[in-house]
Amino acid sequence: MAVPKRKTSPMKRGFRRSADALAAPTYVEDKDSGELRRPHHIDLKTGMYRGRQVLKVKSQEA
Repeated sequence: MAVPKRKTSPMKRGFRRSADALAAPTYVEDKDSGELRRPHHIDLKTGMYRGRQVLKVKSQEA
């Protein structure tokens, strides 16, 4: 059985475990438009956040 020669330092242990915190971002379906968006973020297509208009939507002309 393999036995480590030296104790792993907290820094090296932290480097190894840093990838454990990474997760895929979650998405929720918007109630009004049905589009997927991040929770607690503005819906960029409509400019709405929690039922209020917070951004002016640019027109799709061009």
